Amino acid sequence: MDHRFLEIVACPVCKGKLNYNKENEELVCKVDRLAFAIREGIPVLLTSAARHILEEEVKT
Repeated sequence: MDHRFLEIVACPVCKGKLNYNKENEELVCKVDRLAFAIREGIPVLLTSAARHILEEEVKT
């Protein structure tokens, strides 16, 4: 994932920072505990398509 892209992309719910999870190919919002899939290199930033993550999954 391009570092410059991560600097400008934001969570569609809270407008906060998204973190890249390389293992799962997802962008993660720690605040809302949502994971947005990346399909064919394109982030799917739809809340209806986001995966809810458990607190244990949120890495500090």
